[in-house]
Amino acid sequence: MVLVFKTSVNNLQDAKFLQPCLDHLLHPAKWNFDLGDCDRILRVESVHASASDVISVLENNGFDCVELE
Repeated sequence: MVLVFKTSVNNLQDAKFLQPCLDHLLHPAKWNFDLGDCDRILRVESVHASASDVISVLENNGFDCVELE
C-alpha cells in the first residue's frame, strides 16, 4: 500500500528531524519526502502503516500533514 501526504516539511533539516520518529513508526516501510513538490509530499510504502499514525507523528512534531487521495 502506498500512502501520500501533503506536509509543511520545508527542508532537509526538517526531514532529518523527523527521521527517527518515522523510522520507528514505519519500520520496515520505505518512506521519503519530495521537497521539490509544492505540496512537500511524504510518500510511504508499507503493508502496515496507518495514515492516522503518520499524521499524528508529524502533527505532534509541529508539522501539518494531510493525506492525499
